[in-house]
Amino acid sequence: MSEPLKVALLGCGVVGSQVVRLLTEQADDLAARVGAPLELAGVAVRKLGRKRDVAVPESLLTTDAHALVTRDDIDIVVEVIGGIEPARSLILAAMAGGKSVVTANKALLAEDGATVHAANRADLYFEAAVAGAIPLIRPLRESLAGDRVHRVLGIVNGTTNYILDKMDSTGASFTDALEEAQSLGYAEADPTADIEGFDAAAKAAILAGIAFHTRVTAADVHREGITEISAADVASAKAMGYVIKLLAICARSDDGRSVGVRVHPAMIPRSHPLAGVREAYNAVFVEAESAGRLMFYGAGAGGAPTASAVLGDLVAVARNRLAGTRGPSESVYADLAVHPVGETVTRYHVSLDVADKPGVLATVADVFAQQDVSIQTVRQEGRGDDAQLVLVTHRASDAALSLTVERLRDLDIVRAVASVMRVEGDEAP
Repeated sequence: MSEPLKVALLGCGVVGSQVVRLLTEQADDLAARVGAPLELAGVAVRKLGRKRDVAVPESLLTTDAHALVTRDDIDIVVEVIGGIEPARSLILAAMAGGKSVVTANKALLAEDGATVHAANRADLYFEAAVAGAIPLIRPLRESLAGDRVHRVLGIVNGTTNYILDKMDSTGASFTDALEEAQSLGYAEADPTADIEGFDAAAKAAILAGIAFHTRVTAADVHREGITEISAADVASAKAMGYVIKLLAICARSDDGRSVGVRVHPAMIPRSHPLAGVREAYNAVFVEAESAGRLMFYGAGAGGAPTASAVLGDLVAVARNRLAGTRGPSESVYADLAVHPVGETVTRYHVSLDVADKPGVLATVADVFAQQDVSIQTVRQEGRGDDAQLVLVTHRASDAALSLTVERLRDLDIVRAVASVMRVEGDEAP
């Protein structure tokens, strides 16, 4: 067996501590799979002496992360500290020394992946950056490398999926469901990154870049969160046979010349595979020209699941290092344009609080017709002050629907536009 490959670990929190545990408990198996032992040579942390989930020998701990990643004897650097800095500087320093890098840092890859990829002289693997334990990055950039991906549709944030699932299954309000998620550890004390869609948007950017061989950043992603979703919205969707999910959607345009990347709440039919994804689980639905429809499902977050993905990458880069080879590098040859959300075409569910008098439906329908937005179904609910029109459109552009909503707000008979939500999935309501 070859000499040990030395691994530097940056971060020893929820994920990092599990990486340490797996490296220790599975040392013999990992050595057999790689062809050489994987030796943990150092762990960079912010503070020494802090109690950790997994015991780490004090001799391995250091607060000087830069010195650790630039050591001549280090072969592989694993980064699980997250954020942009100091992660970016540390990864670039490691790459300058020819180290292979395994990272779970979705924010960095989505914001400045170009810099990181350009600096890479060995391997850069990042399976854990998108969907925890779910094998997704490797299938997209390796297994489907000979295919043409048309669309990636997924639930990639466990916190929001848990909240929306509880709202659907129990009738809870958004606030109550969020508080439950926080009490169970599914949501942070400050859940902004999750509930406002920032986390999912970063993952969507990474997925789109790989799927369409085009550089996509978080800034290219249209993002909407779930904070405006009410119990009434969820109940209305349920009555129509739909469920509301926060979706990451990456799709080629019909002419194949551009891609759209967006994250927003959407109604999907309960018959759709993604509708059955419950609690804090993730799932991604991939549509490819030859492979057809594929679905990837599993635990999308958590210390042990994410560490599993990290270890899978670690084994891969270790094997490459022993063989003197490299894994796939960034592929951006297609260089497709990222079109604005206004050009996105989908169906919409629109709820209007309206006056209860004759001619309302005709007037509302005329506004839709003026913008060439065709109505698929319509129903009236309530009477008097509770009167409401609920409409579902045929496919229309986001720009046309937005203009329609503006015109509706100008009507005296429309007291309020209660909600507007996209409808995804092939099945009709």
